[in-house]
Amino acid sequence: MGASKYTKGCCGWLIVLVVAALVVTAGVVAIMKKRSHKSAEVLPVPGPPGAITQKYADALGTALQFFQVQKSGKLVNNKISWRGDSALDDGKDANLDLSKGMYDAGDHMKFGFPMAFTATVLAWSILEYGDQMAATKQLDPALDALKWITDYLINAHPSDDVLYIQVGDPDTDHKCWERPEDMTEKRPLIKIDKNNPGTEVAAETAAAMAAASLVYKSRNMQYSDTLIKHAEKLFTFADSYKGSYTDTYPKIQTYYNSTGYHDELLWAASWLYHATGDRQYLSYVTVKNGDSYADWGRPTWFSWDDKRAGTQVLLSRVKFFGSKEASNAENNGLGMYRKTAEAVVCGLLPDSPTATTSRTSGGLVWIDEWNALQHPVAAAFLAVVFSDYMLTSRTSEVSCSGQSFSPTDLRKFAISQADYLLGDNPMKMSYLVGYGDNYPQQVHHRGASIPVDANTGCKGFQWLSSNSPNPNVATGALVGGPFKNDSFIDSRNNSMQTEPSTYNSAVLVGLLSGLVTTSSVSLSLS
Repeated sequence: MGASKYTKGCCGWLIVLVVAALVVTAGVVAIMKKRSHKSAEVLPVPGPPGAITQKYADALGTALQFFQVQKSGKLVNNKISWRGDSALDDGKDANLDLSKGMYDAGDHMKFGFPMAFTATVLAWSILEYGDQMAATKQLDPALDALKWITDYLINAHPSDDVLYIQVGDPDTDHKCWERPEDMTEKRPLIKIDKNNPGTEVAAETAAAMAAASLVYKSRNMQYSDTLIKHAEKLFTFADSYKGSYTDTYPKIQTYYNSTGYHDELLWAASWLYHATGDRQYLSYVTVKNGDSYADWGRPTWFSWDDKRAGTQVLLSRVKFFGSKEASNAENNGLGMYRKTAEAVVCGLLPDSPTATTSRTSGGLVWIDEWNALQHPVAAAFLAVVFSDYMLTSRTSEVSCSGQSFSPTDLRKFAISQADYLLGDNPMKMSYLVGYGDNYPQQVHHRGASIPVDANTGCKGFQWLSSNSPNPNVATGALVGGPFKNDSFIDSRNNSMQTEPSTYNSAVLVGLLSGLVTTSSVSLSLS
């Protein structure tokens, strides 16, 4: 009996201890869930591209076609049946060949500022995800689009301190509704020089050429060398003769108004550091100008006008993977860039304490009613790049005001934005033209809206006001997107929502390339 009583008492205490342990465990798990959103699975090790996610591969192939739609000049291997040669005389007034390049949106202007940004982001996307593009047979179209722009940019920079930044007059252009192949109006040129500065355009063009030089380093060394020489000269020009191009040419403020040029100087110097390894550029962005130009600690939105968030993520690469030659002061600066990049991504994650509340009920980050998809797509691109930097460096988490998030969490956010624009939204509308069964039919785009055999001259406005679907499909166009209530009005006259742009397409290509298969980020851009 004594033994039996002892056994009962032991079992009773054991049960109490087990229950207590379970309670403690449950408490710890609850706390960990509250404090951490890390995925339970072991982080994957980046390597060769894995299994293809077909919907993103299909969307990527669709998105890249828009660059073919937007090409100016004498078309080579033209795959767009309703497009032909156009603007062949662009630049002749200055004895230059500016026939290449791309029309920025639904009109026929060549604005150098957003065009250069398009090239920079395309180059960055190829550098990070070129192998994933290749796995889906989309690398060649991406390279073709990039070179069509950089060929133009090289010709637009005929001497060290001269850069042609615009072809066409926007007022004249917007008074016409015609196919680009039929243009007859004069297309004047605008340039910047020592007496007429345009720091942000010169610096963005330098960034584009520096980034593209890395793309072509292993493909065409001579072309790569040409690009880096132009990039270095343009950066010196931009930094030596400071002034905003929209102060020099106030008329442009209506179209692509610049809010400042400090961000472009940092962006360009960052790309030049990656392209050349020259410490002067690293010192420029960290020690010399970080405090005054970078706005450390305050997250911003990445766009054609504001490069701060992009620069912070790009320089985080250096901090993640280390720079052997960096001084303590430079490393401190790099740390501030990475800290700010973390603030950027923390603002995107829905469960983060610092998450932006500016979202539609359908889950889309929503900042501006004009061209609404611009900011969420660019933000999602930065999120997937930062996620892959974390994976490659074996960084398991990022801290957002005491809560931890994993690379998987960042990728899930990027997927949510991509899926929204591809049709997972309250309208069940694909905002990528040509993808899915339900996409905008009245894209605000001159060439797409006018039949090939129509003889309109400059005054084809009946096609602007028509309620019929566009006779030509602007395949790959990413339209402006929804209002904050997730609604969308498919009308050609509604340019706020239905006009596409090449710079939006560039960040979309980067986003889709990052999602199309498992991460394969390299340790170096050089």
